[in-house]
Amino acid sequence: MPPAPIYFITLLRHGESKGNAAGFHQGQADFPLTERGTAQAHALSERWLKEGVTFDRIYSSPLKRARQTAEVISNALNTEVEYNPLWMERDIGRLSGLHPEEAAERFPRPVFVHPYQSIGETGESQWQLYLRAGAAVQSLLKRPAGCYLVISHGGLLNMVFYAILGITPHANFHGPRFRFRNTAFATLTYTPDDHKWAVLGVNDRLHWQDEEDLSLRAITNNENSEE
Repeated sequence: MPPAPIYFITLLRHGESKGNAAGFHQGQADFPLTERGTAQAHALSERWLKEGVTFDRIYSSPLKRARQTAEVISNALNTEVEYNPLWMERDIGRLSGLHPEEAAERFPRPVFVHPYQSIGETGESQWQLYLRAGAAVQSLLKRPAGCYLVISHGGLLNMVFYAILGITPHANFHGPRFRFRNTAFATLTYTPDDHKWAVLGVNDRLHWQDEEDLSLRAITNNENSEE
């Protein structure tokens, strides 16, 4: 019998953007990468080249910070990129592009936010983002089984994990959070014959270590040593 089909999926958050660096609410505001963000994408590309990592195709959000990350990796790995708006960050409505202090003054956060409530008055609710994340996963699994890289955004990638793991959105944004630092990635496999997902790793950023990464590693190592 032929081997069962299997999908190897890498979910990558874009490099540092000018919106990240300045602390703005980004959403779908189209900030480009900083020089640091571009360097992060190059560092990841060099790591994958050394490790012999290859992908059949790259799928990316069309927003600049994801697109520019995709271009760096695509050129390094000689892999085609397909841009799909399903992988864009959450639409946060009138909060888009605002600094948190200005956002809090102009559009104060309600005391209670239910999962169906639009964010920033006109943006996507948690439930809408969850449904779009599910549609994004569906679009990927319509492709033949293979090895795929997805370049997207922290908010959307969290909802992708919710969709994959069967977690529904919570009120007040409660529920688990899946950490994705800039150019951090998660690796997963999916076998459609028995509908099994396996999460192999989350927030892998060994190519770009800074003080926060080292602190988190020290905490993890201490916790493991106590088991």
